[in-house]
Amino acid sequence: MTTLPLPGAGDDVRPRRISRRATGVDAVFEHASRAVGASVLLVTGGVGVFLAWQAYPTLDRYGWSFFTGSEWQPEADVVGIAAVLAGTVSVAMVAMVFAFPLALLTALYISEYAPARLRSTLVSLVDLMAAVPSIVYGLWGYFLVMPHAAALALWLERNLGWIPLFDVRGADPDAAVWDTSRYTASAFCAGIAVAAMVMPMACAVMRQVFSQTPPGEKEAALALGSTRWGMIRAVVLPFGRGGIIGGTMLGLGRALGETIAVYLIISPAFEVKLNITELGTSTVSALIAGRFGEATDAQLSALLAAGFVLFLITLVVNTVAAVIVGRSRSGAGTDA
Repeated sequence: MTTLPLPGAGDDVRPRRISRRATGVDAVFEHASRAVGASVLLVTGGVGVFLAWQAYPTLDRYGWSFFTGSEWQPEADVVGIAAVLAGTVSVAMVAMVFAFPLALLTALYISEYAPARLRSTLVSLVDLMAAVPSIVYGLWGYFLVMPHAAALALWLERNLGWIPLFDVRGADPDAAVWDTSRYTASAFCAGIAVAAMVMPMACAVMRQVFSQTPPGEKEAALALGSTRWGMIRAVVLPFGRGGIIGGTMLGLGRALGETIAVYLIISPAFEVKLNITELGTSTVSALIAGRFGEATDAQLSALLAAGFVLFLITLVVNTVAAVIVGRSRSGAGTDA
């Protein structure tokens, strides 16, 4: 029997150093990913710097009145974005009121109720909705949704007209022949069209987070006698809370910046108002789309200043949403 000699006391015995540096294909992938990530940050930062540079003359000239004024008359040296900011928020809020329950229920159905053979088809259909061009949604909203939305707005005024949101000034909801034009081209009509655009994005995020719920916890809830809805309420929804919030905020960021669909539906009106079902509103993106082609240098600076404000708002909303979604994917920040 032969045995290997033991190392002597004088031998230098040290653990082998393991290098963490990537080599070969791993190094190529690491550097390529780093370059792509850096380019995204550079592009986003470049857009922000460009907008800030172009907006500086307007902000320097008008100061805080640019944010508090509601009139938009550059030819008369009167510029303010309070009205368009209020319209932007109104359209986005209406969109989320319709999109949030649709996205949540669709995500729950696909992840928990849909048969396995239909699940992939439903996922593809929802993802396909996100690929439909904005102008198609705008035309759909103008020709199909708006007449029905006007009838719904009339019903809301008749039954809830004491709430300022649903009051249409100067209209008689009890007239024998109601004035349809008073209830069209409003933030309410535009918000419904935008809801169809943001719902797929919010649904995709929620569905992805729901699918990561630990199967063991779901099976334990069912084993204890819980119904399927009880299991969803006790396990799936708490685990996916971050995804629900993050998906909703991502959809809100999309709704705030939607342009073509809103531009096709609304009737421009520069007034700060709470009446979402009333004719006339305006958003920052629709203002830029409508005035960009005929703007002078000074007017272009004012439009870019409005775009810079919208850029900052959407950047904050999307950043917060991305942080929440990132935490929810690993299960952090949940009660489950």
